[in-house]
Amino acid sequence: MAATATAATAATARVARVHPRASTPARDRASRSHPRRRHVASSSSSSSSSSASPAAAIEEELDVVLLETTRADGARARIVYSTTAEVDCYDLERLCDDVGWPRRPISKVKAALENSFCVSSLYLELVPPTADADADATSTSTSSSSPSSSASSAATTDGTPPVGLPGVKYPRSLAYGERKLIGVARATSDHAFNATIWDVVVDGEYQGNGLGKALVEQTIRTLMSRDIGNITLFADSKVVPFYQSLGFVSDPEGIKGMFLYPTT
Repeated sequence: MAATATAATAATARVARVHPRASTPARDRASRSHPRRRHVASSSSSSSSSSASPAAAIEEELDVVLLETTRADGARARIVYSTTAEVDCYDLERLCDDVGWPRRPISKVKAALENSFCVSSLYLELVPPTADADADATSTSTSSSSPSSSASSAATTDGTPPVGLPGVKYPRSLAYGERKLIGVARATSDHAFNATIWDVVVDGEYQGNGLGKALVEQTIRTLMSRDIGNITLFADSKVVPFYQSLGFVSDPEGIKGMFLYPTT
């Protein structure tokens, strides 16, 4: 099964553009973990009159917990959106292999990640129970009737990680505190006006839970927070409706994407 959304590589790709909106609802809880910082290079001095520069926005970006389930013993399994976590190029290619994308030279994949304006990722992580979580679980485990809670309560009690999302079993090899990459999107930009989204991919095992939509929506939010006003992408014909549902417009005002494929 192909990824929920893919960046097109064929000449038949269509150009789509999204105009930033005040809000883009995503399937998240607005619960955030501690911010992670990364170095931001700048070729010129920042303006002292701007209190919310794109560079400052990057420094302040927080991880977003999109989905979370809690087992009866308080252990939590969650899927997290991040723009600051390092994405391993081999892990990215593993995702691409999983959805049937053609292989790319790993050196070029590495360069693409390093030179991207924004690299968004979805991670699966397991969080061990805490004293507070144990107390909360004890008081609510018998009264909750949500699908997520039901699936969590059905998890094994032999010390193995929690089941997590309904219908999705987490790998037993994933230890508490570790993260597994299950989704990626990246964007290139002129760092001022325009950005183009590429390589949107979600692990096939986790498709069907709205994660592709959440990944794109959160990436759009990230780009808007960095003061990017024009966002474009290239979409295979089969995922055009998916992107249209997110606000993208095909061939806006007659604008066409044009391609040059050198023969030498």
